[in-house]
Amino acid sequence: MDREPSWNPDTASGISIEWIEANGLTFEVATAGEGDHLALCLHGFPELHYSWRNQIPLLAGMGYRVWAPNLRGYGGTSRPHAVRDYALDHLTQDITALIDASGARKVTLIAHDWGAIIAWTFAILHLRPIERLVIMNVPHPKVLERELKRWEQLKKSWYVFFFQIPWLPERRLGANRGRGIGELFKRTSCNPERFGHEVRAIYSAAADRSGAPRAMVNYYRAAMRHRSSVDLGDYQVDVPTLLVWGEEDVALNIRCSEGHEQWVPDIEIARLPGVSHWVQQDAPDRVNAILRDWLPIAAPAS
Repeated sequence: MDREPSWNPDTASGISIEWIEANGLTFEVATAGEGDHLALCLHGFPELHYSWRNQIPLLAGMGYRVWAPNLRGYGGTSRPHAVRDYALDHLTQDITALIDASGARKVTLIAHDWGAIIAWTFAILHLRPIERLVIMNVPHPKVLERELKRWEQLKKSWYVFFFQIPWLPERRLGANRGRGIGELFKRTSCNPERFGHEVRAIYSAAADRSGAPRAMVNYYRAAMRHRSSVDLGDYQVDVPTLLVWGEEDVALNIRCSEGHEQWVPDIEIARLPGVSHWVQQDAPDRVNAILRDWLPIAAPAS
């Protein structure tokens, strides 16, 4: 495994990169803060722990110990090869193992995109107790199931079907040393100035690592081929939940932010007009203000 960090944070940020052994893998984790209450931040496709660069200092300042791992297959984290390795049973066990490795007494889960799919599943399965759940720009599985019956959402999800094709998707993602990945953020953002050359270069370099594009695509392949790897039962989420939604999402229609109460009774929804799918990167100040208001200050370590 390549132990070269995919991001070298400025020391003034208070963020460090650590290597954490969990679930038989080695995870590259951006860490900050201390204490018994872990804020575990899960990134999406085709991101990195770097996508939380504006939230990690905020959360640490609120008293949380913050871990933002590169999920399996991303950055310097271990990169299993088989499609089956990226099914939700393995992905949720990664989170269980990271929580156990942290030794934290309390956990708040904060997640975006594919990280949010994992977080919804984790919360429904009750794999470990969590205090609160923050989801960004991904609907509850039942809401997504509802919307995928509509043409408006189905056509937005075209890339999921493209990713089922052998070898071609990863070749496209990794072309020109991963440049297309970096450009994707700028092209689909409402605030492209947030994705300057330095930001794009970090994402492109991560996509240029051997096997990384295949790993990214395998999340989508496993979701289609191994849907039965977890049983979501009644789909209920019984913890306080915040759904943050950038309204100009190119991949998910706005109705995906509606109709959650049947499965998530204690939910608050914060919709951000003029903000893209990359919500916490596209509008970090607005997202941080929402987090600051909704999350409690973490109690000092006992």
